[in-house]
Amino acid sequence: MKRLFETDSTMEDRFGKCPYATAQSLISGKWAVLIMHYLEDGPIRFNNLLRLMPKMTHATLSVQLKTLVENGLVERKQYESIPPKVEYSLTEIGKKFHPVIEAMHNWGQEYIEFMKKDKE
Repeated sequence: MKRLFETDSTMEDRFGKCPYATAQSLISGKWAVLIMHYLEDGPIRFNNLLRLMPKMTHATLSVQLKTLVENGLVERKQYESIPPKVEYSLTEIGKKFHPVIEAMHNWGQEYIEFMKKDKE
């Protein structure tokens, strides 16, 4: 296996240079992948996202979305209306994450089956 960097370099040193470290940094939030999965079907309002993940707090979702927006994976669109309306959607680069989400789904399903067999 080819080493991309010296073993003593940090994740921060590798960000923007190593594809693995960059991808891991961008989706490192506990809920990031799930949020991106829900946004694949189109724009969603904040409270709708919150309802999809009832164990997540308002503050946590806010932080996760802000990070995804800052990283360029999610777009925040605010409408000038009363009451205020804000929608979140995937950016073009965020949409290109779909094959990764699909692969994670498939691998996760295989792992669930593996765990079930292990308990038998």
